[in-house]
Amino acid sequence: MENGMFADNGFKLGLFAPNASSGLAITTIPERWSGNWADNRALAVLADQLGIDFLLPVGRWIGWPGTTFHDSVLETITWAGGMLAVTERISVFATVHSALLPPVVAAKQLATVDRIGDGRAGLNIVAGWYQAEYEAFGLDLPGSPAQRYAHAQEWWDVVRTLWSSEEPFDHDGEFFPALTGLHTSPRPVAGRLPVINAAVSEAGRGFATRNADFLLTAAFDPQRGSALVDGVERAAAQHGGRRVTVMSNAYVVCRPTRSEAEEFLRYYAEENADWQGVDTVMSGQGINPQSFSEAQIRMFRPRFAAGHGGLPLVGTPDDIAATIVSFVRAGLGGLALSFVDYLGELEFFTSEVIPRLEKAGVRRPVGG
Repeated sequence: MENGMFADNGFKLGLFAPNASSGLAITTIPERWSGNWADNRALAVLADQLGIDFLLPVGRWIGWPGTTFHDSVLETITWAGGMLAVTERISVFATVHSALLPPVVAAKQLATVDRIGDGRAGLNIVAGWYQAEYEAFGLDLPGSPAQRYAHAQEWWDVVRTLWSSEEPFDHDGEFFPALTGLHTSPRPVAGRLPVINAAVSEAGRGFATRNADFLLTAAFDPQRGSALVDGVERAAAQHGGRRVTVMSNAYVVCRPTRSEAEEFLRYYAEENADWQGVDTVMSGQGINPQSFSEAQIRMFRPRFAAGHGGLPLVGTPDDIAATIVSFVRAGLGGLALSFVDYLGELEFFTSEVIPRLEKAGVRRPVGG
């Protein structure tokens, strides 16, 4: 089976962070997403039936102090195996911190889940940025993204060589010295997995242009998104003519009327936002008064409460379809979506928005 991420069906739509409690909404409302296995399994089956292209988990190893946001997060490789086992068509990614999982272990685990899904697994490589997680593993967070991605590059070199080399090989590098007799079986069904790199730094985007099929990054509006896509395409072309599809993440509040959508956004992301959690998460990502102006922080806070800083897709199906089309025209190739209640909101979104995208010519029906 061809992995659906390589299928030519147009603009890709996926679900982001369903493996985590609250998803990406930093809110205290009781109906926030549970993130438990039963709900994830039901969501995977529903998304598979409704034509969603991929599932993308967030990787977290410890919680955020003083907040219930992401107080429970399912580990992503085992989660991906379970999701692949209960679905038939959809692609399922595992998010792997290259600094925290040995490449020999990761190569075998990822190949195993790909076999479970008959070739539908994917890999999201992240170099990490949260100092407390590094400390939980007894590691020091490297001082710059460039250092973190140099480590990730060597990690990925070992993994993909394990998947491609027919003979045992040795590896003696800066970060992984004196590895001997490396060989693995089974391997991914197609010999490789589609690779996402989720990154916002210049070093991370450089890593993506060299190695990834998809770059998941911040695109705040169509104009800046277009400039970002142009830069990534030029950089990727310098590495053997590679092509990298740029995607971004967005939070969705889709309702029959705009007033209903805005009322629900106000309810969960203003009146019941977990503002302590918002400030903790923003600070953990380096968004603080030392790095940003007060005006910028005031602008970021509502977006973080609503969806961890993602693009807002708030309004009617017509509103949301029009916004997505504007990003398609800017050159983006997909969106990773989050909802306050994935199970409760997904069917209305797919039944109303996806047909509008098909009519606009930016998506083709699954199997069509």
